[in-house]
Amino acid sequence: MRLATELRRLREAAGLTSRQAAALLGVSPTQITHIESGLAGVSEERLRRLASHYACTDQEFVDALIAMATGRTRGWWEEYRGLLPTSFLDLAELDHHAAFLREVAVLYVPGLLQTEGYARAVFSSRVPELAEEEIELRVHHRMRRQQLATPYELVIHECALRIRVSDRAASRAQLAKLLELSEADHITIRVIPFDLDGFARAASAMTYVGGPVPKLDTVVRDVPHGSAFIDSEAQLGAFRTRFRKVEAVSFDPGRSRDFIDKLAREL
Repeated sequence: MRLATELRRLREAAGLTSRQAAALLGVSPTQITHIESGLAGVSEERLRRLASHYACTDQEFVDALIAMATGRTRGWWEEYRGLLPTSFLDLAELDHHAAFLREVAVLYVPGLLQTEGYARAVFSSRVPELAEEEIELRVHHRMRRQQLATPYELVIHECALRIRVSDRAASRAQLAKLLELSEADHITIRVIPFDLDGFARAASAMTYVGGPVPKLDTVVRDVPHGSAFIDSEAQLGAFRTRFRKVEAVSFDPGRSRDFIDKLAREL
């Protein structure tokens, strides 16, 4: 779907209609429509021809699109197709192909760092309630998502660390897991304390997913019925700035570990 979106953007930037693009490629307008809707794939040869017709001279970007078109394989998340909402599969695929991950969390510990108990409590709180089988499927999927070695930076507010989604024991276990993960080479955790003056960025919760080139980055935000995927260049720039501003007012990793340890000992 992202490949389809980028090809449509390139065509529109070139000022061509789908019928004109089809004529240049020697195919039917329906085929262009299917490619730009994610309903049909596109070969490397045709993609390069399209990029040439669209006057796209960014070779690194074109190569990244070709990799998206030709290098995809069926990942472990496909086992859940038809069992979980599509957004769960999309998140897992984004994680898998990410060059890096940056996250801002305000109310919840992010899924990639949750314990089973924490994840189960979150899914059990859904309204309307989920069947037990559905809850276990989601928990299992979330635990499998965590098998990553992708560079990951998290800025988490004290609020998310203190809210007890379950009981005291579950909160203590979750804080212990954060402390353990913060020692991993690929994970950086920073904390924003309650007593920080002038923190007006409580609505900055997001996951920023790095693509093979900056144009192919993606921001994921929670919405009432799942996840919203943001990929326009202007908005990506704004979210990069948001992350850096939130990061700038957070504790450094060492002080953050001490802070989390103090919270755990208070429980």
